[in-house]
Formats: sequence, structure tokens, C-alpha cells
Amino acid sequence: MALIPVGDSAGKLLTEAGLSPIFVAWSRLLVGFICILPFSGIKASEVKSLLDWRLLFRAGLFTGAIFCMITALKTESIANVFGIFFIGPIIAYFLSALVLKEQITTLRSILLMIGFLGVLLVVKPGFGVSSGLLFALIAGTLYGCMLVANRWLSAFFRPRLILLSTLLAGGVALTPIGIETLPESVDGWLVAMVLISSIASALGNLIIIEANRRLDANVVAPFVYSQLVAAAILGVVLFNDWPDVYSLIGLVIIFSSGILSFVLANRKKARQTA
Repeated sequence: MALIPVGDSAGKLLTEAGLSPIFVAWSRLLVGFICILPFSGIKASEVKSLLDWRLLFRAGLFTGAIFCMITALKTESIANVFGIFFIGPIIAYFLSALVLKEQITTLRSILLMIGFLGVLLVVKPGFGVSSGLLFALIAGTLYGCMLVANRWLSAFFRPRLILLSTLLAGGVALTPIGIETLPESVDGWLVAMVLISSIASALGNLIIIEANRRLDANVVAPFVYSQLVAAAILGVVLFNDWPDVYSLIGLVIIFSSGILSFVLANRKKARQTA
């Protein structure tokens, strides 16, 4: 989860330097595909699976979430964007129960809502609704659906194949308009930011897919809140955005609710195994 805001912070730095969100999203997908391909272990028999409609559906969710997130970060602070983005875990938690028939409990539901209250302490609602925040809301919604799709697809495809298909499909889909947004000049800083944006995002999502293969989607969902901890640290280091006392309290609440939810899920799994 910590790798996701690392990639998004690099994307924000690129857009602040004047690069188009479309270029940032396109380069992230394409470069991520090139970096992951040598380690994907793909076989000739699996090539056809890259275009499976289920994988293409996930690719659409992923690509849309990335584009909306980067567009939101262009005009809004990373803390506010990630705050709105955390509508995703709530959607994933309840959607997994509806679609995948995964069990939800009263206590874990309460912990999830407590985590969201922690987000409110960080974001402090009251700011005006802007186009950037609307893009963040759409990104969070798409991301929540993608978390459920990860669990659904893990029964049919291995994690690296899922990610490879997503990066390839998204990169190809954005190529026609991505080419039009190529920067006029390329230097070491731009290359470094593109690599960080791509590799951090690809590696983070690969690990999340693997986590969804091992755990229920509604177990993984609360850990999305831990992204806000990384986002707050990156906000200080990269953008000199220091959290206040209420934000620090919110971060503790978010992290604690995720850990407690994980502990409860593991205890239940241990009892079932016993």
C-alpha cells in the first residue's frame, strides 16, 4: 500500500512540471509493462489470456483510476486527494459481500467506519467541491471496484498475469492520445520520475493482487487506509505539507483500525482452521 502514494507523488511532481496527466498515466502503464514483462514468467499458452474480457474489465478500472488520480493531484493537495480516495475501501468491503458473498461482521464494519472517521480528521471536510476532488472521488470508486475484481480474478489467473494484462491493455488504449502529449525534451530527472511512478505503482499493485489471492477482499480493504500514512510522510518530504495535531490523530486511527481488522480476520481464520 505504501508504494502506491510513492508512484502518485512522482506523478504529481511530473504534472507540476507541466506534463499532461495523460502522458503520466500512459508512461506509467507502458513502462510498468516493460519492467514487469521479464519477470512475469508468461508462457506461450497464456498469451491469449491477456485479452480475456475479465482481465480487460480490470484493466479499464485500473486505467480509469490512475488517470483520475493523477488528474486530481494536478490541482489538489495529496492529503485531500487521498482522503476522498478512501471511499474505495468502503465500496470494496460491502461490494465483496454483495458480489462475492464474502462474510462481513459487525465489529469489522465498525472498525472500517472508524478508519473513515480518521480520514475525516485528516481531510477536515469543509473545502469547496472542485473538479479535482470529483476526479478523486471517481478514482476511489473505481479503485474499490478493482479491489473486488482482484479477489474475483485470483481464482482464474495468477497475480503476475493479471498485472501484465492490465498494464498492456491500459498502455495500448492510451497510446493514440499519449503520443500527442510527449514532452519536447527529456532529461535525467524526467526519466527518473517516470521510472519511479511506473515501478512503484506496478510493484505495489502486484503485491496487492497477491494479498487478494491469499485473503478476502474485505480483509485487504481496510489496509488501503495505510496509504494515507505514506501520503502524509511524502507530503512533508516532497511538498512541505506538514500535518497538524488533528491529522496526526487521524493517521493513528486509520492505521489502528486497519491493524485491528486484520487481527480479527486472522483470529477467525485460525479458529476455522483449528
